[in-house]
Amino acid sequence: MSEYPMSNSPEPFIKRNLATIITLVLITVLFLAFFWSSVVISIKSGEVGVLYRRFGQGTVTDMTYPEGITLIFPWNIMYIYDTRIQQHPHNMVALTKEGLKVELEISIRYYPELETVGILHQRVGPDYLNKIVIPEVESNIRVQVGQLTIDQMYSPDPALLQLMVNDTMDQLEKNYITIQGVVITRITLPQSIETVMENKIESKELADTYEYRIEVEKLEAKRKLIEAEGIKAFNETINKSLTTDILKWQGIQATVALSNSDNSKIVVIGNGSKEMPIILGGESDSSKHQAK
Repeated sequence: MSEYPMSNSPEPFIKRNLATIITLVLITVLFLAFFWSSVVISIKSGEVGVLYRRFGQGTVTDMTYPEGITLIFPWNIMYIYDTRIQQHPHNMVALTKEGLKVELEISIRYYPELETVGILHQRVGPDYLNKIVIPEVESNIRVQVGQLTIDQMYSPDPALLQLMVNDTMDQLEKNYITIQGVVITRITLPQSIETVMENKIESKELADTYEYRIEVEKLEAKRKLIEAEGIKAFNETINKSLTTDILKWQGIQATVALSNSDNSKIVVIGNGSKEMPIILGGESDSSKHQAK
């Protein structure tokens, strides 16, 4: 019979399997570290996720994953789409009705439609801005600019620009994308054309100025004619009302007023029986003093 006592302590078992336990823990930690970004998906504010199942139906088009933390199998892929309004500045070139080249600076505001993000991902992909938005906007604006003359592009009508925008927005809505606005921020014409247009506008302004002056002179001539007609009518009315007695009465009043003045007078009597006396003004008192 053995004299060594039996021991029920788990320590020998732990010591014998300690290396195995440490190995399993390290493998688990390495596995989680390696696949963490593929398993734990963080979807931020204003974003949605579109899942691609490698062993299954492929792209999930009937649902999207909302904001927050989502766990998936490491062999699947989650694509993140920003559904907020985005703005993209873009430069492009178009030809007018005459075939002249103009440069346009535009600003596009857009966002993917939330209900159809899955279909957008399946049919177009994340690079839908360069594949769909920009080409469609350029194409529609080129068509609209091609119907306008260089004069219309130099001084564009806001209604025509709005027509371009509306047509572009209608076309892009068919591709699961909403265009909130297309703003034409600047139109640049070739330097030679711009110089010609500026000279043309200056000539038109000068012609309008001359036309305005002519109209003013015509109005002034018309005013003077009306004034002359009024004076003529006034004189005719006065002449009809003037009689010899009235003229004598006015002469008497003038003679009385002159005789009452402080200046010396020379009165000539005998200017005719029907005429008023002639009163000639003499030297004033101040003149007499100066003569002395």
